[in-house]
Amino acid sequence: MEPTPVYLDNNATTRTDPDVVQAMLPFFSEQFGNASSMHAFGAEVGSALSAARKQLQALLGAAFDHEIVYTSGGTEADNTAIFSALETQVGRDEVITSAVEHPAVLSLVAHLEKTGRAKAHIIGVDAKGRLDMEAYRKALGPKTAIVSIMWANNETGTIFPVEQLAELAHAAGALFHTDAVQAVGKLPINLAESEIDMLSLSGHKLHGPKGIGALYVRKGTRQRPLIRGGHQERGRRAGTENVPGIVGLGKAAELALAHMADEQTRVAALRDRLEKGLLEAIPNSFTTGDPATRLPNTANVAFEYIEGEAILLLMNREGIAASSGSACTSGSLEPSHVLRAMNVPYTAAHGAIRFSFSRENGEADVDRVLEVMPGIIARLREMSPFWREREKQGAAFNPTYA
Repeated sequence: MEPTPVYLDNNATTRTDPDVVQAMLPFFSEQFGNASSMHAFGAEVGSALSAARKQLQALLGAAFDHEIVYTSGGTEADNTAIFSALETQVGRDEVITSAVEHPAVLSLVAHLEKTGRAKAHIIGVDAKGRLDMEAYRKALGPKTAIVSIMWANNETGTIFPVEQLAELAHAAGALFHTDAVQAVGKLPINLAESEIDMLSLSGHKLHGPKGIGALYVRKGTRQRPLIRGGHQERGRRAGTENVPGIVGLGKAAELALAHMADEQTRVAALRDRLEKGLLEAIPNSFTTGDPATRLPNTANVAFEYIEGEAILLLMNREGIAASSGSACTSGSLEPSHVLRAMNVPYTAAHGAIRFSFSRENGEADVDRVLEVMPGIIARLREMSPFWREREKQGAAFNPTYA
């Protein structure tokens, strides 16, 4: 009999909530008008877009619903924020970001520097993934156009003090943007009471559909569109709106707000129980990230002297889905850039597994992982030359390999 599937890769993507699907369905057929049209068919669709904007406003704690600009997802929102800041901040051509950002930010910043369009300051982190605040303060200056620091890390769950970072950026005259793709729906957010200028989010990370996201742009912040054409989104993002996706995102935001307490308590308890069980049952394993300040759903556990890809393969055979890092970089054989930035030893970084929960997970999922993981790790270590050598040499064993 096939094992019951266990899905613990929710930081990569979540299942679209059935209520979200139901909310979307009429806009594929019955309510099919173009929101830009003047007739009744367009008007009813326009009303649905406005309603979804208010649902998202409530989740973000934004002061105005028109501060929400719909995009195709988090990557487009990130790109829009950074390009826009460089265009509107006259005389400023420097970008500050962290060494552990998502590739949607790091790849763009590297491209901008390579092409001479911006100077980049990449701020490091400590062993728990926390930002080097002294280096951040030193990097800020009269040439800083924008700071882009994620709200929470997608691999370790470590949360950054973005409200404080935004205040420091403003003191230097710079704009502040946060990639909050992993934070929205998991953490309480009140943008109206912060100094954050722009924030990115993605629907499929909070039980919404793929292909839809948003960029929050604080009222009064100058913004230039990344995609030019028609007048949609008040001239801030051209292209006929993805109406079913927008409606789905709005419903997902409403549900996320309703389930926020569950995310903070029950889901966090599942994560803690999994971590405790794994560390007690499996020697030479440890958690990464900041245990005091992290997402309630994310556990990143490093198993020393074995390869993460092999762990995932055997887990998959048992019907368990997890990740060895960001899904956007999983094709690389290199250990995670996040763990490398944290100076996690290669002997452990190669064997790090991210377990990410959602409100759809339960105790049975944790039970199943704890049942099979000790055997998987023991089997792989039996085949590992590094583990065998470690068993011979004990504490004296100190391999270096890349």
